[in-house]
Amino acid sequence: MATTPTRLRARVVPTARAAALVVVAAPVAVLIAALAPEAWVIAPLIGAVVLGLILLDAALAGRATDLAVTAPRDVEVGHDETFRIAAAFAGGRRSSVSAAVSSDARLLPGGRAERTLDPLDRNSWQGALAYVPSRRGTGTLEHVWLRWAGPLGLGARQVARTLDQAVRVLPNLSLTRSPTLQAYLKDAQFGLIARRIRGEGTMFEALAEYQPGMDRRRIDWKASARHAHLYAKEMEAERNNQIVFAFDCGQAMCEPVAGMARIDRAVSAALATAYVALKGGDRAALFGFAARPEVFTPFVADARDFHRLQGAAAALDYHAQEPNFTLALATLAGRLQRRSLIVVFSDFTDPTSAQLMIESIGRLTQRHLVLFVTMADAELDELATRPPADMQSLAMAATADALLRQRALVLSRLRQLGVDVIEAPHDKIGMRLIDSYMAIKRKGAIG
Repeated sequence: MATTPTRLRARVVPTARAAALVVVAAPVAVLIAALAPEAWVIAPLIGAVVLGLILLDAALAGRATDLAVTAPRDVEVGHDETFRIAAAFAGGRRSSVSAAVSSDARLLPGGRAERTLDPLDRNSWQGALAYVPSRRGTGTLEHVWLRWAGPLGLGARQVARTLDQAVRVLPNLSLTRSPTLQAYLKDAQFGLIARRIRGEGTMFEALAEYQPGMDRRRIDWKASARHAHLYAKEMEAERNNQIVFAFDCGQAMCEPVAGMARIDRAVSAALATAYVALKGGDRAALFGFAARPEVFTPFVADARDFHRLQGAAAALDYHAQEPNFTLALATLAGRLQRRSLIVVFSDFTDPTSAQLMIESIGRLTQRHLVLFVTMADAELDELATRPPADMQSLAMAATADALLRQRALVLSRLRQLGVDVIEAPHDKIGMRLIDSYMAIKRKGAIG
């Protein structure tokens, strides 16, 4: 998308070099006035000369005829992106050209960024402004400023334009596109073409002659007795399982980890796992909640409809409030008609909310298989293990250690309820979740 103004009205502004020249000239003028009062006229003359040089230099800089900002319509949160800025001029000579762009904070930190442009030829300049979107949603490019200085670097001209360009920030799918995951999907047991997988699972497929190395627990003794030969059962992996990815969109999950909100990292891991599940013949849905349920998508059964899950994940909002686990998980349980794998992404900060979460998840385990996913708190680990240098750092280390113990206790109670728990660093949580899903699928524990 490019924005090209029809008319550029520039105003003259001094540069940093001109300000430095004024700073140098002012003491000279004061010194002349002090030593030779009759020559006081020299002081305003110096100021007039400096002003004249600024205006002359700005005039020699030429006139801007075109200014364009090109931005992608769709970007991914946490992914390196660029704005392309191009400017064209008529006549004149320029020593430097720079541009600045303003936007909301989800696109540019602090809402503003600057970039020095590079010359293509005498009258064309361009540059790329790098940025990393920090939150999902729709960001807006608001304004662009262009400043170019004359050959002396004393006077500059500046124009400003309103952009009002929308940029959609979608969930990050880098894990889904990664060569590691693509190789994982091409494994002999998990091809891109849906097919029946023999050898693992719980559904009986056929009898085969027993071979050394087979699991002896799969020997069918009755069939072997009838045929006077050892036969083993071949099992088929289950398909058409239901997997629900439930996201806590509350305050704790909106806290950043390594520059990106926890909820965004959870969404990336969930979408990668959903992609694997769809390729394997299972069905996936998304559920988001905070103080009340926010999003619950229909189940998607075809990998060609994966974009529906991505669009729904982009709509998960950030809420600066505590989640209501009781209401949310009771609502989810009421909408599921059959046993499902429910993957809950959450975090907790105090014992009260953790207790409510444990009770709600415990009710889910009575009918469904639950997998709880949380990101390891590297900051707490670092504070707890850092050698204390003073009393303040010692107090911080003791507090961090207490929080880690409390966290371990909550996860232990979840495991006692029969919940599978994944606690991993943010950059490993995606593959850990996929591995856990595949292990559950091989056991046939969902259906």
